[in-house]
Amino acid sequence: MATSLGANRYNRQNWEEADFPILCQTCLGDNPYIRMTKEKFGKECKICDRPFTVFRWCPGARMRFKKTEVCQTCSKLKNICQTCLLDLEYGLPVQTRDYALGIKDDMAKSDVNKEYFHQNAEAEIANTDGTVAVGSVGKAQAPSDLLLRLARTAPYYKRNRPHICSFWVKGECKRGEECPYRHEKPTDPEDPLSDQNIKDRYYGINDPVSNKLLNRAQEAAEQEAVAPPEDKTITTLYIGGLGDVVEEEDLRNHFYQFGEIRSIHMATKQNCAFVQYTRRSEAELAAQKSAGRLILKGKRLVVRWGKSQGTTKKDTSTKNLRGIHQYYDPVPGLPGALPLPSEVGSGSSQGYKRGNMMEPPPPGTIQAPGMQGMPPRMMGMPPPMLMMPPPNYGGGPSHMPMPRMPVHYPSQDPQRMGANMK
Repeated sequence: MATSLGANRYNRQNWEEADFPILCQTCLGDNPYIRMTKEKFGKECKICDRPFTVFRWCPGARMRFKKTEVCQTCSKLKNICQTCLLDLEYGLPVQTRDYALGIKDDMAKSDVNKEYFHQNAEAEIANTDGTVAVGSVGKAQAPSDLLLRLARTAPYYKRNRPHICSFWVKGECKRGEECPYRHEKPTDPEDPLSDQNIKDRYYGINDPVSNKLLNRAQEAAEQEAVAPPEDKTITTLYIGGLGDVVEEEDLRNHFYQFGEIRSIHMATKQNCAFVQYTRRSEAELAAQKSAGRLILKGKRLVVRWGKSQGTTKKDTSTKNLRGIHQYYDPVPGLPGALPLPSEVGSGSSQGYKRGNMMEPPPPGTIQAPGMQGMPPRMMGMPPPMLMMPPPNYGGGPSHMPMPRMPVHYPSQDPQRMGANMK
């Protein structure tokens, strides 16, 4: 039980008792079967100095033990976790959330005013069911593109890791793998994240984590600035990330405020749409106002400039032509392209000769009998098949002797390997 001087200022009837803490999913851990220790009036709240029930647990294997730091009254006033003091809905610091929602919550900080303020807050909390935030936070629940952009959608269990072992940093840790602390090098001591104050985080003043998130969001917004294309005829905007929720009527209700819409084409399978304006100035205004901040039905949409279909087809056809008509240096000894059927039928081979400028033939090639006009071949290629003419072809004798096949391979020489030549 807390026995400090600050605890004696309050009546014990105002001390807080609870059966379960108010925690975010990250601090609770990924283990569904978790054990907690409960100590009634174990510590004083680090904000209002009132004794409250302290819970202590281990969120998972190789994680450090965690405990509640503030009372549930202070947690409900800011809608934050009792341990990490981050917003329960968005997982962001209080300063970032209040900046995005435009909240100016001036809470009492002196001893007398804090006591009176918390008495009124407890009376307000007693009149609610506990499902809706109280105070200025509950009144400012409105969608914001900055919140949806920075909000954490999944638990970040890495935040529950043990602290860095100071003995290991000095080279004096003798526990080895049994050490419950991390054996890693610490960050730069001049890093502002290494100096954090729990009261600054709660009140949303000079929070280094919040300043880092806001600076990152500003840089991302500058990078997402949509530059209009040079082609002045493009008046179409690409809208991506629609999903199954956003419909054509929703897009029309949003984009009609910037000018006259010529057409809206929905590509359901690709989860995107194309909004075309009648004027270029209206399309530029819509892109400037909607890029990086368009949210419809809870979904953050991507807004970019469309591309001209004529330019796209032209570029595609040019690429295809370049891919088909690729000319390479001829390799010596390889056969050239075959003549066209029309050239073979007409008996003209001038076009064929023009397409095979390989004269004189490279060394190492031979010409088969009757193939002087054909392209040269290498020694390693098999000879072409010679067909015998039919009987009485062209008025010649009925039996013509078949020309002798030239020797192309040493293994085909009949004088070798004991072959008998007839």
